[in-house]
Amino acid sequence: VVAAIVAVPMLLSPTAVAAPKTALATRSVGESGVAVPASCSLPTRFATRKFPDQPRIDNRYLPARPGTRYVFEGTANTDEGVIERRIVTTVTDMTKVVNGARTVVVWDRDFNNGELAEEELAFWAQDRQGNVWLLGEYPEEHEDGEFVGAPSTWIAGQDRARAGVIMLAQPRVGALYLQGLAPAVEFFDCAKVVQRGVRVCTPLDCYDRVLVVDESSPLEPDSGVQRKFHAPGVGVVRITAIGDPEAETLTLTRVTKLGPAGLRAARKAVRRLERRAYRISEVYQATKRARPGAR
Repeated sequence: VVAAIVAVPMLLSPTAVAAPKTALATRSVGESGVAVPASCSLPTRFATRKFPDQPRIDNRYLPARPGTRYVFEGTANTDEGVIERRIVTTVTDMTKVVNGARTVVVWDRDFNNGELAEEELAFWAQDRQGNVWLLGEYPEEHEDGEFVGAPSTWIAGQDRARAGVIMLAQPRVGALYLQGLAPAVEFFDCAKVVQRGVRVCTPLDCYDRVLVVDESSPLEPDSGVQRKFHAPGVGVVRITAIGDPEAETLTLTRVTKLGPAGLRAARKAVRRLERRAYRISEVYQATKRARPGAR
């Protein structure tokens, strides 16, 4: 699920990892000079008329019901050694219009050894065909408990950034598709469906008919691939790495449904992050404020 989980992400930028290993023809994207695999393209053309007035994300492999909180736990390699990593992803009941489409606001927090390292707003929307799109991210970076900036912010429709699909309506093995492109912040992710029908067990539960998706970035050819396991009706349940020196591994350990107090706290967090985003980010300043409304 995750900006880290998306993307994001994970996180994060969630999926800043290497290109698929298959040989692909490439083309250049505008003034950015980014080499884009010709087959890593959108499965369908983005158009605001394809999105409902009120967002609803019920894709089988990436549902995002407002008020749902996911906790992922695992480890990653750093220069200081192996660290414990925890990602808390909350689907809020806030919505935001991005590039003409009303999105659901997803709030992510990434912790390294218990300390907040990144806090992010990500904007998801599902079109009428069932594809789930990522339309932007506002990822704040933290060091020693202090905010240090949000240099990787991107918003679809601003500064040549393009929305991408983070889960297909009908994923088929071999499908390769663009997850997002923002040349100004060197964000460029592709995904490939590599397997279906897998059984995955975690400390939380065992899942059948799991979809396996590899996510990667041609801009970072030495970073390997992030592999995500999507369980039907749940979403991401495990994340592993292939050829990535960081070797991040995450497992879904908890899913909770927020009550009224939890939803209010999530709204407060979204508004807090937005206030700073409007102060420091020109691309964010071009957007309308988030408001309650997701169901």
